[in-house]
Amino acid sequence: MDAVTIVTSVLTLIAGVGVFLIACTMMSANLEALGSAKLKALFAKTSKSKLVGVGVGAATTAVIQSSSATSVMVIGFVNAGIMTIAQAATVIFGANIGTTITGQLVALGMFGGNSVSASVIFATFAGIGAFILAFAKKDRAQKIGGIMAGFGMLFVGLSMMSGAMEYFSELEEIKNFLAMFKNPLLLVLIGALITAVVQSSSVMTSMVITMVVTGLISLNQGIYLTMGANIGTCVTALIAGLTSTKNAKRTALIHLIFNVSGVVVFMLIGLFMGLGGIDFGWLFSKMFPNALQIQLSMFHTIFNVSTVLIVLPLTNILVKLVEKLVPDKKNGQLQNDVPHLYFAEEHMLKNPPVAVQQTKREIINMVQTALKNFDISVEIICSLNYSQEPDFRKNEDQLNFVNRKLTQFIAKLLKADLNEKDRVYLSTAFRSVTDAERIGDYAENIIEYADKLKDAGEEFSETAKKEILELQSLVHSLYGCVIKAYSYNDRQALASAYEIEEKIDGFTAGMTESHIERLSANDCTPEVGAQYLSLSANVERIADHFINIAKSIKAL
Repeated sequence: MDAVTIVTSVLTLIAGVGVFLIACTMMSANLEALGSAKLKALFAKTSKSKLVGVGVGAATTAVIQSSSATSVMVIGFVNAGIMTIAQAATVIFGANIGTTITGQLVALGMFGGNSVSASVIFATFAGIGAFILAFAKKDRAQKIGGIMAGFGMLFVGLSMMSGAMEYFSELEEIKNFLAMFKNPLLLVLIGALITAVVQSSSVMTSMVITMVVTGLISLNQGIYLTMGANIGTCVTALIAGLTSTKNAKRTALIHLIFNVSGVVVFMLIGLFMGLGGIDFGWLFSKMFPNALQIQLSMFHTIFNVSTVLIVLPLTNILVKLVEKLVPDKKNGQLQNDVPHLYFAEEHMLKNPPVAVQQTKREIINMVQTALKNFDISVEIICSLNYSQEPDFRKNEDQLNFVNRKLTQFIAKLLKADLNEKDRVYLSTAFRSVTDAERIGDYAENIIEYADKLKDAGEEFSETAKKEILELQSLVHSLYGCVIKAYSYNDRQALASAYEIEEKIDGFTAGMTESHIERLSANDCTPEVGAQYLSLSANVERIADHFINIAKSIKAL
């Protein structure tokens, strides 16, 4: 084999890995976009039992073809408080089962013999999908075309990798060099390192299958490299967990401990088998004769399923372990005291449909925080008791932070591959974030009016306080309808919100008339009246911003 052939083979291998990675990303993105609502519903079922959690993790990963993506989503849900650590653990266990589907597909694609290769047949989906992408007008059809194209490209990449491996298998020097790597621990470390670099256990497993089939390495070497891939795939989740809450870090650590535990158990089994002069390669060659690709893909499946069966009963113990390894801080500021996003995390940008849902949850949480500050401001101006002002200031800092960070998050998310409905929603989300922040600003104005009353040694009359509390009650009714409309695209709730907003307009107009009567009867001073009217005007504007948030659903 000359130098040109060697260089060509290396370049072909790199190209094959690239095509395979792009195919995985393409399939994942389109499948998530097409089934985001179903994925969300699946994750909502994880609380039923541990087995349900495993099933959800396996099904989700089998669909989106990425255990790393599933793990990152789960960490985001834990960070947002949607899942407990125990629930997240079972989903991650299941993700390891779901990721074996790729290996089985690759093994299936390598059959063919003297007939047309299954890999070639599957690769034709790339062309079919490309035609659909080129001519389809509807968003759903384009997503289906993207899925088909991605699926076909998996096998185009596989064929390129296989071709390169066949060239290398003709070089005795390379085969002799690879044969030197027989130490199981070293092979596991190599598998983990390569997988950490490419950030895909699917790519690593597929490369190993082609290396085994072409004779570059032995089946036993491939088995230990595959074990290492299970450890390397934890890197993405660990990176996501490092920038998140304590519970998210614990979830990422569970992922690592789970995968390492499986490798340790199987390496001990391999060591015990070695005492009898046999190894995993010999065992699986006897179990699945005359099909090297099946031997390795079945080991991968049996390895992951067995690890789940071993660790699943120990889930609660594992949760307690990571809670001790990542303890809560006894001193210092807790995260809840520091402004932060509760639901929208940077790593979720890799999963746009989920990121859109989390954006909505973040906005709803922001509106709830704004309402809390409105309530505190009403309490302060009516009682002139400032005991809750520290909570008010903390909430205000949170609102300002979310306004800035969530706007940046939405801007990045709009650059992703989104369906039309999600894109329209995000275009309205910018305004909704601003509306929520403005509600907080008006609440801050009310605190300033309270300051002026206190400095002047004045206070509202009991009649005025009663009117303010009635107005507050109307705002709460409006808030309930707004959240219902915004959360569920409920048009009936939007109509009710409009009716309540009109009542608030009428009530504030009546407050002006009541103030004039009290001023004429010398029941209040001009200074008190000025703050009273300013409060009334601010609450009317608060109601307007609530309505803006609710009516954003009209664009969907």
